[in-house]
Amino acid sequence: MWLGLSHNEQEKVLVHGTMKTIERYIIRRSFTAFIVTLAAMTGVVWSTQALRQLDLVTSKGQTLLQFGYITALALPFLILIVAPFAMMLAFIIVLNSMSRDSELIVINASGASKWLVLRPIMTFSLCVTALMYFLSIYLSPTGLAELRSELTRVRVDLVANIIKPGRFIPIEENLTFHIRNRSGDGVLEGLLLDDARDPETSFTYTAETGRIIEAADKTLLVMLDGTIQRRPKGGQDMSIVSFESYGFDLSSMIPEAREPTFKASERPTFDLLSASPDDSYAAKHWDKLIVEFHDRLSVPLYPIAFGLIIYAFLGSPKTTRQDQGLAITTTIAVATLLRTAGFGATLIVSAAPDMFPLLYAIPIIAIALAAWSISLNRRPWFVQRLVDGTQSLLNGVGSVFSKLVGRKNQGTAGL
Repeated sequence: MWLGLSHNEQEKVLVHGTMKTIERYIIRRSFTAFIVTLAAMTGVVWSTQALRQLDLVTSKGQTLLQFGYITALALPFLILIVAPFAMMLAFIIVLNSMSRDSELIVINASGASKWLVLRPIMTFSLCVTALMYFLSIYLSPTGLAELRSELTRVRVDLVANIIKPGRFIPIEENLTFHIRNRSGDGVLEGLLLDDARDPETSFTYTAETGRIIEAADKTLLVMLDGTIQRRPKGGQDMSIVSFESYGFDLSSMIPEAREPTFKASERPTFDLLSASPDDSYAAKHWDKLIVEFHDRLSVPLYPIAFGLIIYAFLGSPKTTRQDQGLAITTTIAVATLLRTAGFGATLIVSAAPDMFPLLYAIPIIAIALAAWSISLNRRPWFVQRLVDGTQSLLNGVGSVFSKLVGRKNQGTAGL
């Protein structure tokens, strides 16, 4: 079959097959670098957030498994934040490696179209955009809502808050709780409850065993085989009463807010603009709901902008390593400034919700400028000025560093 083709047809088949191979090669390497970078960046951010919830284990009586589950609920939100930067670093690693190994030079010398490198970059960028839309519209708010529900449950979980064997736990002012042990079936052993809330009399309850139960819309501490010590404050007299069973009402110690109040970032996307009229949070923070809705739709556009920017600076072969290092530095600076502008736009729209088109304008303008720069096959004047400015800055920093090192060496030689 191959011998039956003309020379031009054979060349087209060879080039087409090579293009597909190179595209798969770039996508495969980008995917590997993206996963590793995303895992590392998400892990760092997650660990800092998890430390803020460490009191779930230390003071709220939750297990490590529950702690891990609760903190993992924020992972979709964290991935949504770091994914564009992980993609940026992945592309930089891949394109820098291809430049260092002269692969970009070979591709360019073969006369291949710029789409040979740009197409896999944009394909991968669109995949990351699709992932971010899924996270932004569905998974992230769902995870944050479940996180809010779990935190509310922990805060109103009276058993978890007061049942800590071997410790004296102040339930509220002048009311202290202590148990020696808690068995697997929920029975409290060696129970002591000191109640000094009454301004005239204090009570101390002791019991061999006890259990917390729910009955008639009340939370009761049922104590078995114990005593009640009654002491007038300021006096020496004390009376002791023995009992076989005694119920102590704990309902007043339970926080009233059993149902969580979901913030804007924790609400379903398509419920943000259709809140119920009796929703007190929506009535007070309608502007936040508007900002959150448009932020979820605009943030996933940044991977497309990052992909085009990265190609504009790194997609063509560089003649020296200095040019490649300058291009990498400029790429990171531009992408960081772009995302910072997006965060700034969020603050502006929070103060003036009618300016929500600004959230879309920033990534769309960046996409348009980067695409225009690529179509020109040369750097526009504003890009060239940015590169020159970065070069001047790096040269200035290098000069200052060299002078400092020189002075240090002179001082060492003088000794």
